[in-house]
Amino acid sequence: AKKIRWCTVSTPEQKKCAELAKALVAVLPPAAVTAFARLSCIRASSTAECINRIKANRGDLVSLDAGEVYSAVKQFDLVTIAKEIYSESCILSVAVVRNSSLTIRSLRGLRSCHSGVRWTAGWSLPLGFLLSRNYLSWSKEHPLTQVSGFFNASCCPGAAAMSPALCSLCQGQKSYNPQKNYHCETSHSEPFYNNQGALCLRSGEGDVAFVDHLALESIESDSDMFRLLCPDGTQAPISHYRSCNLGRGPGGGVVSRNNFRKIARKFLMTAQMFGRQGRDRQRFQLFNSSGFEERDLLFRDSTHKLALLPDDMDVSQVLGLDYVALLKGLGHESSLEDSVMRWCCISHAEQKKCEQWALSIKSEPLVCVRAASMRDCIEKIKRDEVDAVSLDATHSYIAGKCGLVPVVTEYYERGAHFEADLPSLVGVAVAKCSNKNVIMGNLEDRRSCHGYMYSPAGWLLPHRHTLSLTHNSSSSCDPTQYNEVFWKGCLPGSEGNLCKVCMGGIGEAASKRCTDNHNERYYGNMGALCLVGDPSGKSYGDVAFLEQHNLSSSDWAEGWTASEFELLCGDGRRAALSEWESCNLGAIPPNTIMTRPVLTARVYDFLMKSQPNTAFKLFESEQFGESDLLFKDATNCFVHTSHMDYRSILKGEFYSHLEKVFNCTHSILEFCNQDVCSIF
Repeated sequence: AKKIRWCTVSTPEQKKCAELAKALVAVLPPAAVTAFARLSCIRASSTAECINRIKANRGDLVSLDAGEVYSAVKQFDLVTIAKEIYSESCILSVAVVRNSSLTIRSLRGLRSCHSGVRWTAGWSLPLGFLLSRNYLSWSKEHPLTQVSGFFNASCCPGAAAMSPALCSLCQGQKSYNPQKNYHCETSHSEPFYNNQGALCLRSGEGDVAFVDHLALESIESDSDMFRLLCPDGTQAPISHYRSCNLGRGPGGGVVSRNNFRKIARKFLMTAQMFGRQGRDRQRFQLFNSSGFEERDLLFRDSTHKLALLPDDMDVSQVLGLDYVALLKGLGHESSLEDSVMRWCCISHAEQKKCEQWALSIKSEPLVCVRAASMRDCIEKIKRDEVDAVSLDATHSYIAGKCGLVPVVTEYYERGAHFEADLPSLVGVAVAKCSNKNVIMGNLEDRRSCHGYMYSPAGWLLPHRHTLSLTHNSSSSCDPTQYNEVFWKGCLPGSEGNLCKVCMGGIGEAASKRCTDNHNERYYGNMGALCLVGDPSGKSYGDVAFLEQHNLSSSDWAEGWTASEFELLCGDGRRAALSEWESCNLGAIPPNTIMTRPVLTARVYDFLMKSQPNTAFKLFESEQFGESDLLFKDATNCFVHTSHMDYRSILKGEFYSHLEKVFNCTHSILEFCNQDVCSIF
């Protein structure tokens, strides 16, 4: 008969496991018991020892925090069999205090308690938050030392071997015998282990406890004694954890060896007869530990059910892209990539400029990674394949919805005060003076030139205006209906009629027609070239939608003078190019460099070291045969904006318009919607 060996980490957990074994024998027919359900409980000193035992085939199953699940999968080749599902789906990391004067910004030098080292709510999420706000500095080589230096004293179960300083507040029994040493171990025999770390506040040992929101149930009876620290620097009652937390992550999971997967899954499916809705829940309660003088034994007491996982599910799907990227950023999986900055490029020309930039850098090495488009860059950052990119306002919105955050924003006005609002650009519509019949409201069946799909000036803003009296595109909230208004045009990244005027590039980019990157000659503000036409004088477009800072560019208007073009105003007027302040399609927030939250400080430091570089001009692209490569050529410098939310950079009216359009088009990246908190 095949035994299932469950690994326990305390005497109470061993007792609960033994009771589960008895209950299984009592309710299952003999055939089922001998087939797979004979449960044996093996005692270990910590979850780390359980992982080692399962790896060595001296145990079969254990439930772990998501942070430990990741380590078990990546470092020990174990597999995730099931996930714990709670009422909130994900767990929220909260910082709990008793002192009413503390804020999230004043944690340095305090005494801290953590549910476990590398645990989701007790370690990874709060550290990721502190790093993203630059409250905590970080060293890949000595990460735990950095944390122990930040706090005055701590209890972080599991940290003993790596950083004894993080164990100074722990209360577990000390012994030279590893089997009897529970001090600072991930075992219920350490009083401050798991979410009981909240007790360190009650006993007065600590000033702040980092736990998950499920732990708050254990202190509800004394809720008046405790407060939560919120990201904005305020405090809130513990009941406000949904709006006052340091981030969210996946719940716990059950791991085993790959060759034991089928039996383990079958066993867990059977064990759920003792779950909340199980037919034998009166005999034994799988997700209740109250009868064993401890909480969260075998599983979290807040678990509603176990979701069994398919064999082909990657750990990033189980735990979520954001969470896996955070763990990598915190050094859970060291690799060569940790020591370099990976920048996203979207064309051959950008790659050339990026490589020249890399050669000029004397600090952290820069690696240039090629992507197909800005949207592809967002996906690659999310997947931890690249680290940063400069995004226009529309793509900043998409990236923000995807969980990326601002680092710096491009600044375009020379001599202006940084304290003022971030300067915006404006979108304009341009036509040739000789083409007098082209006005706003009369653009039906014209040939149009747009920057690229989702560009603010070329795609988003024209939609706010009446382009055609017959096909009033603003009556629909979806700008993709430009196909119905214009006869043909060039909108890189689209398809159909709006690709017919596009012409691809030269050299290796010759076949890249209508791609939404610089390999398409008419991409970006060079879309105005489609209005000008070829050297023979043949025109391809009747109206071009672009940003005003390119009006003075000679790149597209070579051989032409400003007096040969006019702006189309929203009210049907036409005006000289110089009148763009009063005749435009609307304001556009500046480009923003965005990254994963855990990397904000590192990307900022990298950019600050790169900016004052006399050998390489970061904001010039002419020598590479294009304009606005990596950054806008109009950029003067960067403004630090990692303390700002992407919504506040995009500002009210523009943000509202984006919300309206994207609620309609459903064009947000599909994989961004694969939220680990909702897919189970």
